[in-house]
Amino acid sequence: MEFEGVVFKKLPAVQGESARGKWVRQDVVFEVPGEFTRKTVVTFFNKEDEVASLQEGATYLVSINIDAREYNGRWFNDIRAWRIQPKQVEAPQMAPQDEYAVPASAPAMPPIDEVDDMPF
Repeated sequence: MEFEGVVFKKLPAVQGESARGKWVRQDVVFEVPGEFTRKTVVTFFNKEDEVASLQEGATYLVSINIDAREYNGRWFNDIRAWRIQPKQVEAPQMAPQDEYAVPASAPAMPPIDEVDDMPF
C-alpha cells in the first residue's frame, strides 16, 4: 500500500536488543492531504539513515505494510514503512509547436522594399 504525505514531525528514536540483535525504531507523523487532512504515524525499523534524511514539511511517497497485533486482550494497528521516496516535481508540459511557426519572442522583420525587375 502507498500514500503521499507531508512530514509533520519526526519522533525520537527508540533502541533495544532482542534475540536477533540490536534494533532501532523511529516513528514519523505524516499529514495525508485530502478533503479532511489526517495524521498517520508510520514506524521505521532499522532505517536511521532514511529517517534522518526526511525534512519536515516535505512531501514523500511512502510504501507501507499494515498489520494488527493483540496485547493483553487489546488489538493495535501497526503501520510499518518499507520504502520512502521524495515526491517528484513534474516539469510543466510544453504545448506542441509547429516546426515552421515563428516564435512570439522573435524580433519583427523590417519591411522589404519591392523591386519590380520584371519586363512588361
